[in-house]
Formats: sequence, C-alpha cells, structure tokens
Amino acid sequence: MKSFIKISDLFKTYDKVEAVRGVTMDVSKGEMFGLVGPDGAGKTTCIRIMCGLLGFDSGLVEMMGENISTHKKHIQQSIGYLSQKYSMYGDLSIDENIEFFAEIHNVRDYKDRRNELLEFTRLINFRDRLADQLSGGMKQKLALACALIHKPKILFLDEPTTGVDPVSRRDFWKILSGLLKDGITIVMTTPYLDEAERCNRVAMMNKGKLIALDTPANIKAEITEDIIEIVCSPIRTAFELIRTRTSFGVQMFGDRIDVVMNNSREDYPQIESLLTQNDVLISSNRKITPSLENVFIHKIKDAS
Repeated sequence: MKSFIKISDLFKTYDKVEAVRGVTMDVSKGEMFGLVGPDGAGKTTCIRIMCGLLGFDSGLVEMMGENISTHKKHIQQSIGYLSQKYSMYGDLSIDENIEFFAEIHNVRDYKDRRNELLEFTRLINFRDRLADQLSGGMKQKLALACALIHKPKILFLDEPTTGVDPVSRRDFWKILSGLLKDGITIVMTTPYLDEAERCNRVAMMNKGKLIALDTPANIKAEITEDIIEIVCSPIRTAFELIRTRTSFGVQMFGDRIDVVMNNSREDYPQIESLLTQNDVLISSNRKITPSLENVFIHKIKDAS
C-alpha cells in the first residue's frame, strides 16, 4: 500500500538545538497515527512541518503523493489542523466562528455542512453562544468543527485533549472514532500514553528521535520482563529505596509503583523485604501487562 504520508530522514534545527533528528515514518490512508513523547520531543515540530507551516533543514516530506516543498498550497487545501493554542475568536458565536473558517477555505455552501458538524459534536444547542463562554471541552469541539468545515482528507491534532476534563476527553475520542469511519486520516500528538493506545500505530519520540514505531500491542510486547505493580505507603520512600538500593527498573504512577524484574517469583521477595524493613506498608501487589508508559520509560532508561 502506498503511504498517504511519507517522511524520510527529516532534520530540523532551531538555532543550535536539533528538534528533529533523522525521523523516518509513514502513515497509511484512513489510519489514526499517534506521535507520543514528552515536551521537547519534537512532536509539534513534525506536525507543523507536515502542515507546511514550518520549513526543515533536510529530508523528504510527501503528503498524498505530493512533495510538501513544491506543492504546499495544494496540499494545505486537503488538510485540517487543530493546534495546541486555542485559535477561535472569543467575541464570535459558534456559528460565526465556523462561518469564518468556511470563508477562509473558500467553502461557499457551508450551512448544511455546519449543521452536520454541530450535530456531530453535540454543539447544535449552543450555536449562538460566544466562544469565550464555552467550557474547555466545548472549545475543543468548536476548534475541531472549524478544522473539518472544508472536508479535509487528513486531520492533524496537536495535543487536542490537554487540559480537558475526563468526560470531555471521552466525548472527543468518540468523535474521532466517527471521523475514522468516514475515511479521514488522523495524525495526532498526545502526552497521554493511555490515549495513544487507541491509535492504529504509534511513533514514540524522545529528544527529536524516533525510539519506536509500531502498533501499541507490538510495542508493549517488546518488554519481556515481569512488571509488578505495588501499592504502598509512603510511595516516594518506596520509590527511592528501589531506585537507589536495587538494580530493578522502577516507575512511579500516582499512588503505585511499577517494578521491572526478570523473574517476579524469585525477585519480588527481595523488594518486599527491603520495603518492610524500612517501614513501608505494602497494601497490594500484582503482575500486570506492560503499558506504553512502561515501555517508553524502559526505552529511555536503556538509551541513557
């Protein structure tokens, strides 16, 4: 299958900082593709380059079979972009914002499409409300409607659910699932690795480089060691004890820690003894399936 988006050996430098270092990846038509990684990993830079909003030092970027360097304007007619920064006009209503973006994209008969999008995003009952009066989740839905008014073939989303409440995040994902059924290709960045598990494929980035690219299931399968989740208190004391006094990999997630070990049956008693001898109360422990978070931290640790 020919790649709908193709990036080869991409480099981008800001002053002396290498934001993107030799990234090569492809996205298939109709795929939901996730770019994940911490702040500064190069995710947003890659998105902006693919949208034709940012130049690059070297490499090749092709969108729908066309070179972004020579066919930028034509390509931009077929893409939608929802940026990290909220860009709606607060003193315009929902209807007026969508109308404005329709005119930018030279969409003349947009009213039926607007109604369709308002129904789709469940904003139809709020169409006269000013954008400044919307909740965070509703603002993101409005921004999505504006990005879709011209029926793009590719939709770029840069951390679309950051700062949005859990209920709105769930609603947003339902909307994205509907878009996939319509055949739209979605490329998104997210700092939430649990969200990335919903993608068809995921590219993990760190310090401008790709460290993994595959389906979430295949990436998680790369960890062959046992992962034991321990709920205990005080959690930070437990984390520091395991980090500084054992050779096991340890990760802290809220009120739990995940410990990576070769053989949990043989190795866990060592952890249990260390914690109890230092007045750490263990509430529970269980063997868990690796998450993308486990793999990401594990890969960074191995690379360091």
